[in-house]
This record gives sequence, structure tokens and C-alpha cells, in this order.
Amino acid sequence: MLSYNEVYFVVEHFGYLAKALARKGSDKVHIAVLVKQVPDSDEVKMDEEKGTMVRSGVGAIINPLDLHAIECALDLRKKHGGKVRVFSMGPPQAEEALREAVALGVDEVFLLTDPCFAAADTWATAKTLAAALSKAGPHDLILAGEKATDGETGQVGPEVAVMLGLPFSTYVSRLAIEKDFAVVHRTVEDGVEIQRLPLPCLLTVLRDLNEPSMPTLSGKKKARRFNVVKWSHEEIDLSPLEVGLSGSPTRVVKIFYPKVTREGAFYKGKDLDKGIEHLLEELHSRGLLDGGKGNA
Repeated sequence: MLSYNEVYFVVEHFGYLAKALARKGSDKVHIAVLVKQVPDSDEVKMDEEKGTMVRSGVGAIINPLDLHAIECALDLRKKHGGKVRVFSMGPPQAEEALREAVALGVDEVFLLTDPCFAAADTWATAKTLAAALSKAGPHDLILAGEKATDGETGQVGPEVAVMLGLPFSTYVSRLAIEKDFAVVHRTVEDGVEIQRLPLPCLLTVLRDLNEPSMPTLSGKKKARRFNVVKWSHEEIDLSPLEVGLSGSPTRVVKIFYPKVTREGAFYKGKDLDKGIEHLLEELHSRGLLDGGKGNA
């Protein structure tokens, strides 16, 4: 059940939906993309005492699934006009990911960075992003990758949508904008669902949606001198108690690495026949050979 402060936050940001609806009828589509800087998959380390991921001193990249969201936004801008803005919450080094987004062609980038944002769970992360979107918006469409490769939760996008009072869809593999609606193909286990969502809405996309482009040389030059807007908790009107670890209702209480052990026996030379006989007895006892007496 939501607390009073959480209910107040959700109700307050329903005003975002009202502002966005006032834009209906506009030919241009203003798009926000949520991205996350994640460690390279081969370099993930965990702090077992704190229950958090160690991000300092390791290589970092834009979450690969978020690149598909950026590519989709750029394609829609070509067709409909408007602006593409990218939002990310993270430490100061996450600026590198935003500059990469600039090199790909986005119009504006916003970095939500503050020591009090650290160790946020999905709820606190969504609250921070929703507050930033509310301040910068409205947007006609918000896009994000299906999930982040470091957390694998897929929760932040839908939580942001609920906090802003927006309809949303997940697992989007195909998207088209028709007047004031987004027509999406949603890939699920038993097939494909076709949905028609009114704008504004939020969508999380799959890698099947497109093939991300590579940054151009001119884009990289532009990114080096581009102004990255940086907001702390004060700029987005949130208390330090609402964000980061303090604002996170969930905790990682224990981290451990599973230990795989096997009890084996080795037979060689003169004992090889004995080993084969032992193997057959084990298979019979487990009901894996005809005539076995054990349970399958």
C-alpha cells in the first residue's frame, strides 16, 4: 500500500498528463528516452557487504536495449519532426553515455546526478526520472529499453508511466504513430498483441524493433562540446529522503555466489570394469535403464 507521500507524488505528477494532452493535434512528436549507463557485461562486480554493484573503476556503456529506444526516437523524428531528449540518472561519469547519445543525433540530454541518488531501487529511480520528466516536459512519447542488463527487472519504465499517469506498453517490437495514437506490436510468449495507445504514452522496446546506428564523426565532434544539463534533487524538487537508498522501499539484504560441487569417482586401468558396473547400478537404481527399480 502506498504511503501518503507516495500518493501525493503520483497525484501531483498527473498534471504531466494534462499538459501533454493539451498538445494533441500538433504535427510534431516530442520524445523523451530513458537511458542507463551500465557496466560492460564482462566487468560486473558486486559489493557483498553493501549489497550494491561496484561501478567505479570498471568500463561502462549505454544499456544496449536503450540504444534501440534511441534509434526508434530518431526514426520518428525524421518522419514527424519534433525533438528527442535523453534522460539518465547516475554518477557524474554517466555523462559519457549522454555524450554518446548526442553523437547518435539526439537534441538535448539531461543527467540526474546527486550523491543522494545513490543505491536507489527501481521505485526511487522511477520517482527521480518522473520528477525530471515532469519538469522538462511535456513529451508526446517516452521510450525506454525493455530492461537494463545490470538489473534485469524491467520495472522502471512502467513505474515512471504510472507516476506520470500515462498509459504504457512493454515488449514493443514494432511501432507507428498515427495521428494522436501509437500503434504497437507487443511480442509475448504466445504470439503478438496489437495495441493502440493514445498519446502521450510510455513504451519499453525490444531489440527486435530496429538495428541501432553508429555515431558519425561529426556527431562525435558535436558531443565533445555539447552542454549536458545536470540536475540534483533540488532542481527536480525532491527531498533527499525520497530518493536513493533513503527513498527505496526494497533492500538487498544478502549477496552470495552459488557454489557448484559434484561428488565423482574416477576409474582407470584395471578398475575400469568396476567403474562401468557401478555406473550401470546407479542408472538402474534411478530407473533410467530398463529393469530399474528406482523412481524416474
